[in-house]
Amino acid sequence: MAKAIPKIGSRKKVRIGLRRNARFSLRKSARRITKGVIHVQASFNNTIITVTDPQGRVVFWSSAGTCGFKSSRKASPYAGQRTAVDAIRTVGLQRAEVMVKGAGSGRDAALRAIAKSGVRLSCIRDVTPMPHNGCRPPKKGRL
Repeated sequence: MAKAIPKIGSRKKVRIGLRRNARFSLRKSARRITKGVIHVQASFNNTIITVTDPQGRVVFWSSAGTCGFKSSRKASPYAGQRTAVDAIRTVGLQRAEVMVKGAGSGRDAALRAIAKSGVRLSCIRDVTPMPHNGCRPPKKGRL
């Protein structure tokens, strides 16, 4: 009986040295760029910071969850500050625009951390979506 020809890429990938509780990093090293756009998305539950190049391609992202914060501490201003510092230090930006979205408490702290980090900011823009009348509200309950 003929032996089956294996498909390319069907080999099992074996990771050496993994334990059940061990933490490991599979992230690629981020590209170094000098000019970019920093997107700060601050919700009531988390703060996510994305660094993109001027064309909009994502270079690096970080969130309060990936920085080690859990549950309600992800929404704290300190978590937003640590997330911003982590994202900028990894990429090594010199000049940037900042787009801020959302109304979370990590928003102002992240902005202060970006300004303190030595990045020259060309503009800070608020891109929070605002409804121009919004959805129809639900009917009032009858008593």
